[in-house]
Amino acid sequence: MDWNQLLFVIFPYVSIAIFIVVTVYRAIFRPFTVSSLSSQLLERKMLFWGSISFHNGISIILAGHLLALLFPKSLVLWNSVPIRLYLLEISGLVLALWSLVGIIILIIRRFTVANIKAVTLPSDIGLLLLILLSVISGIITSTAYRFGSTWFTGVFSPYIWSVLTFQPRPELVAPLPWMIQFHAFNFFIMLAILPFTRLIHLITYPLSYLFRPWQIVVWVREQRAHPERQH
Repeated sequence: MDWNQLLFVIFPYVSIAIFIVVTVYRAIFRPFTVSSLSSQLLERKMLFWGSISFHNGISIILAGHLLALLFPKSLVLWNSVPIRLYLLEISGLVLALWSLVGIIILIIRRFTVANIKAVTLPSDIGLLLLILLSVISGIITSTAYRFGSTWFTGVFSPYIWSVLTFQPRPELVAPLPWMIQFHAFNFFIMLAILPFTRLIHLITYPLSYLFRPWQIVVWVREQRAHPERQH
């Protein structure tokens, strides 16, 4: 067994198994731990700028990765026109830089605001640092190894599908530069750690609300005595 097999065959399956098992366990047996535990009341200004930048930027980037995974031929067709390719690459880089600013603000907030620091868990710091590494490695990849939106469809899309269909092809990842390999491996680390953190609420849904009976809320107040109504 070589490092390529360990990092891009065994570990991905381990991380996916941990992600599924722990997420299902928390959702079923510890549902009240699935919460964002919002810190907005403790500090708002830095949270606003950091959260807006990070969440909006990273959400669009993840959506782009997902589209490249589900519709690789459509992305290749889009990139066949140079101006569209440049537009996509520049947009992705701008969004990544926007996300980077947001995650840096959120990390600084965790360390500098006393009220936030008091409620910060080690898992919060660990996940934020992993996200920071992912964003930085993504920016380096997009600038040092140009047109990732094109070669992603020919390398990573087939690799991810090979893992999901239990026919792993690590040889697709083996010849890539170490920075790109690190970016991919870091994703699987985050996937394994995510269900142990408060961010797990992002991918859980209150499905029981679809099946439970209607809930009737009655406003109860103390009824005042009205002499004219007394007998």
